[in-house]
Amino acid sequence: MELKLKNPIVFFDLETTGINIINDRIVEISYLKIYPNGKEVSTTYLVNPGMPIPPESSAIHKITDEMVADKPTFKELAKIIAKDIEGCDIAGYNSNRFDVPLLMEEILRAGVDIDLSNRKFVDVQTVFHKKEQRTLSAAYKFYCDKELVGAHGAEADTRATYEVLKGQLDKYDDLENDIDFLAKYTTQNKNVDFAGRIIYNDKGVEVFNFGKYKGRPVEEVFSSDIGYYGWMMQGDFALSTKKVLTEIKLRGFNKK
Repeated sequence: MELKLKNPIVFFDLETTGINIINDRIVEISYLKIYPNGKEVSTTYLVNPGMPIPPESSAIHKITDEMVADKPTFKELAKIIAKDIEGCDIAGYNSNRFDVPLLMEEILRAGVDIDLSNRKFVDVQTVFHKKEQRTLSAAYKFYCDKELVGAHGAEADTRATYEVLKGQLDKYDDLENDIDFLAKYTTQNKNVDFAGRIIYNDKGVEVFNFGKYKGRPVEEVFSSDIGYYGWMMQGDFALSTKKVLTEIKLRGFNKK
């Protein structure tokens, strides 16, 4: 089944130095841009992370320090990538919890401004886990009856994720071929920041999603605990989280 698209959608996958969205870096990014008319454009970059790639990470994705030594840094690629994905909906495998937050962290770190506030995010892994509880390789075999050659390579994983979503639409009658529906189906929380530290509650108010103030409105906390904002800004939190916190705090000042 082909996707019904209102906007272009970008399927993407990252290979990284590790799994910490704040401290780790991208070593490969591949994205497949699908246009509403069915046109497909695939792009892949090896990226110099500016830090050693741990051996345990290289063992998974087979990318070594030597392979990226003469490749561009993410900062050199950030504007190109941001331009390619801006105005597009976003899809991936485990993307809402990992790939999207890490990609946005890299883009913000590079000083590039991009607005994804009106975009839809589809996480193909969530569909699979709600339906079958498997890995991407198993999903590819289950839905597409193909072996995933080159697993843990960004380009192979990106293409497989796109094909898996189409296979899921073919298999499940209750899945609508509509990106708005799929985005809602695969979203666990309505995140304010990409890391999911701040979410909207059922009243549309920004609340903390962790720690001692979990469930409390951010503005309310900042009013009663003046030091909490400073603690978070100095802490080991994602840049996208800090950006949202600053916007909320400034909004609170403007109300006074």
